[in-house]
Amino acid sequence: MFNIGDYVVCGNKGVCKVDKISVLDISGVESNEEYYILKPVYSPGSTVYISMETADEKLRPVLTKKEADKLVKLMPGIPDITVENDKQLEGEYKNCIRSNDAVELVKLLKTIYHRREARFAAGRKETALDAKYFRMAGDYLYGELAISLSIPREEVEGYIGKNC
Repeated sequence: MFNIGDYVVCGNKGVCKVDKISVLDISGVESNEEYYILKPVYSPGSTVYISMETADEKLRPVLTKKEADKLVKLMPGIPDITVENDKQLEGEYKNCIRSNDAVELVKLLKTIYHRREARFAAGRKETALDAKYFRMAGDYLYGELAISLSIPREEVEGYIGKNC
């Protein structure tokens, strides 16, 4: 169970702060089910409602500073995603995003980075699919690491470079 003020990672919403825990007051619906009312840290003005009954599947606490530092140190050894062919790639990308797991996001970022480098070396451009998922995974991972490490989000990449 999370408390008001806790930071959590919420699937495709990234880092959120628990703003309230309450029963939703929706006209015509009678329910005593409690919800976490979350405010995404990097999407001001947005609100996310997660039932406390399903929260275990959708929410996890942000990494602690110790866990974040350990993840950064492990990054060089985290393998790329391997697939038989490019048709399976988007499915694997989606699985990494849906997993709500920081290690899976690192895998995704590393895979796309290496694919991008190979394409550039061959004189080709990055694919739209790679650009989309690289941006998404970067937003989620760097947002979480910024909170965990208590540094501005724009400094996370430099932090990783120095400590990896």
